[in-house]
Amino acid sequence: MKAEIKQKSILLFEEKGFSETSIQDIVEALGVTKGTFYYYFSSKEQLLMDIHLGYIDDLLNRQEKIQQKQISNREKLTQLIALLITDIAKHGPSGKVFFREMRHLGEENAFQVKGKREKFRKNLEKIIMDGIVQKEFRQGLDPDIIAFAILGVANWSYQWFNPSGGITADRLADIYSDLILNGIV
Repeated sequence: MKAEIKQKSILLFEEKGFSETSIQDIVEALGVTKGTFYYYFSSKEQLLMDIHLGYIDDLLNRQEKIQQKQISNREKLTQLIALLITDIAKHGPSGKVFFREMRHLGEENAFQVKGKREKFRKNLEKIIMDGIVQKEFRQGLDPDIIAFAILGVANWSYQWFNPSGGITADRLADIYSDLILNGIV
């Protein structure tokens, strides 16, 4: 039931927004009582925090698997871009809630989530730094700025990319990887 509450809430938060979705909306959509909700979550914010942690922890775990592969940094970067883009097709509503609704977390919860987001970014920076050192990427790049740029491009895709539209997630990931690794020249 906890997973069902979480999944239904993600869809409601995506559709109506966190602030506009009440606990009553959630329990009515599931056909359960508020007591059922409160058995699993002490508050709507705790539910939102659970959604955030589940989302970022999953991304961090999958990022770590890519980092541990014995492949070039260039390929690791390509796989990370694909991870972020194909995630939209698989977990689009969760991603939208993750990026859009973080402002509703209390200070302590937001601090925890921001720390995990920063870890993801720092792991990406390390791949870029290693690629520079190993001469896979050109010298003189600022790994922190490049990491922010990659995350900006990939994460903004949650706002507009429709996996059911005219382009697949894999194709979009290929386009982004080509753009990032080769430019438009």
